[in-house]
Amino acid sequence: MRSTSEGPRVSSPRDRGDGAGRGRLRAADAERAAHELSARSISTLRRSVGSPILFAVVYTSLASAVYFSLGVIAGRALGLTPLVFVIAAGLFTLTAMTYAEGASMHQERSGSTVFARYAFNELVSFIAGWAILLDYIILIAVTAFSATQYVRVFWSPLGHRGEALGLALVFIAVVVLGNIRGLGGRRARRIGLLVIADLAVQCFVVVLGLVLFFDPGTLVNPIHLGSAPRWSDLIFALTVAVVAFTSLESAAGLAGEVRVSRGALKRLIGSGTVTVFVLYAGIALVAVTALPVHGGHSELGTRYMNAPMVGIVAHLRPHDLAEVMRYTVAALGTLTLVAAANSAMLGLSRLAYALSTNRQIPSGLGRLHPQRSTPYVLIIVAGAMSAALVVPEDLDFLVGIYAFGAMLAFTIAHLSVCRLRYREPDRDRPYRVPLSVQVRGGALPLPAVFGMLASAAAWVALLVVHEPARYVGLGWMTVGVVLYVIYRRADETSLLRRVTVSPEVLRAEPPRERDYGSILVPLFGTELDEDIVHTAALLASGEPTDEAAIDRATIEAVWLFVIPMSLPLDARLPEAQLKAARQALARAKAVGEEYAGVEVATATVRTRRAGYAIVDEAKRRGVEAIVLGAEEPSLIRGGARLGGRGGRLENYVGDVTKYVISKATCRVIVTAPPARDGVTSGRASLATAGR
Repeated sequence: MRSTSEGPRVSSPRDRGDGAGRGRLRAADAERAAHELSARSISTLRRSVGSPILFAVVYTSLASAVYFSLGVIAGRALGLTPLVFVIAAGLFTLTAMTYAEGASMHQERSGSTVFARYAFNELVSFIAGWAILLDYIILIAVTAFSATQYVRVFWSPLGHRGEALGLALVFIAVVVLGNIRGLGGRRARRIGLLVIADLAVQCFVVVLGLVLFFDPGTLVNPIHLGSAPRWSDLIFALTVAVVAFTSLESAAGLAGEVRVSRGALKRLIGSGTVTVFVLYAGIALVAVTALPVHGGHSELGTRYMNAPMVGIVAHLRPHDLAEVMRYTVAALGTLTLVAAANSAMLGLSRLAYALSTNRQIPSGLGRLHPQRSTPYVLIIVAGAMSAALVVPEDLDFLVGIYAFGAMLAFTIAHLSVCRLRYREPDRDRPYRVPLSVQVRGGALPLPAVFGMLASAAAWVALLVVHEPARYVGLGWMTVGVVLYVIYRRADETSLLRRVTVSPEVLRAEPPRERDYGSILVPLFGTELDEDIVHTAALLASGEPTDEAAIDRATIEAVWLFVIPMSLPLDARLPEAQLKAARQALARAKAVGEEYAGVEVATATVRTRRAGYAIVDEAKRRGVEAIVLGAEEPSLIRGGARLGGRGGRLENYVGDVTKYVISKATCRVIVTAPPARDGVTSGRASLATAGR
């Protein structure tokens, strides 16, 4: 008998041929190496990815929203359109502060779904994520369709129904392919330059338009609240005005990968607020005075609804300037809208990947591209759904459904940040929402409270005044929750508890030679059980190189009932123990069979001595290896060698492990969780022993 501890390294084909196991790359060691490589990669990413990507993500949505939302809002709010945008700017400020605090606390992907996870549970987290997922899909459809309406300035036939639909599908295909390739720093800087140019043109339009058109009488005289606009139309316009806020979700999804100081967060919130106040309200003033309301109608909501910015600049004087600006706005609008679709797809892919790794949607949807490491399945599915939504070519319909998801997600985000002030009062918050008051022993942030109430009220009002949002939105959420419950129940997983799947499962790696064809995994109901199954599946997964060897690898998951001597061996067991065994075995089967070429067989065994039963079952079943969890993991330092004093493994493990190592006739792989002192190295430490 000898004990070894293998450090992370890469095996060669020659190593793999060593029958004694010397030089063989062990799966857990490979995972440890991958974890360390991932840590270095994230560190590099934080140094190289910063303000350009954050700027591009946030401001692309802000700059693009006016290109498609202004017409819908002006068609409903009429002369009160500027007021609607001013109120929206205030809500944007509240929402931005909430997202900044939440993302600075828990630096994980996905914004509101992460806040809800730590504030409440996985079900509430899923509801927030599912609502935002709807928004991303709609936003891709809206921006792709709107881009075609600006392209028609260069060639009018492209604006016709069939041609516009075809071009929109091309734009969506470009976005899908671009996101499968991945967004890099260089592309982000190009998008940032585009956004800066676009914002500059919008500022120019505001200044010139106010000089040429602004007239208080033209703005105020057509307003007859209750009839022009109607209350229902005004409420709808207010909810639609939040269409640009999804950029906050996308930006929060970059948490942990973008280095931003506290001061930078404050500047981002401040600059975003100023941008929304000045540009949105300014453009709304120019729009309502350049195309005034007559008889309760505005050309912005009819003739120019799909391309409102073109309608504004077409009325500039002199005529030559209007023509130049028309083509300039059309070009920038097209590019900015396509860039916004790209940002929406980026946010969607990150959110959906996070949902799949947390088993909130099937992990197969989060499968990663083998070369690009992007969730290509989700991106393709989202692209197909966005393409289907483009077919009606109805902005009013799409934007209304978008507001449904946005208001629901923002309500949950505000509520979650408020609750986290009580659940995690001592957690570090690089950014804190200001203006807090002491309520029941906690600091309650008033802006988040007001934002929650406003978002909830707007969501309820939208259900009342907009029929498509009521039926399509509620239908989407109902279907999502039902599928979530079915998926979790089928996996015998808690609806409320967080359950994750290893990111390695989502990687579509090329086939490799498996290490073992059959492995015994004894389960005891500890936190280490899932990690042991992962390790066994990594050792067993892959496809054999011999074409004749077509059998799938098998993991024998065995639950051990250790019966005390005071009871007969066939004594009736408590129902709680039987239930725990069934759940653990079902969970082991689900986890193991996530891996290619792996089948998991489950069984229960009654025994007086756990070590003896493990060795006996291994002999009886003829397995090639045993994967076992050490009983004393706290004595094993994460990443340290397991040999200990004198290189003796048994100095660091319990009696069961010692017995199995000394008596087993096959290879024994011992795993243990990382040390609790902050020093970790992948999922578990590992050592191998065998005859």
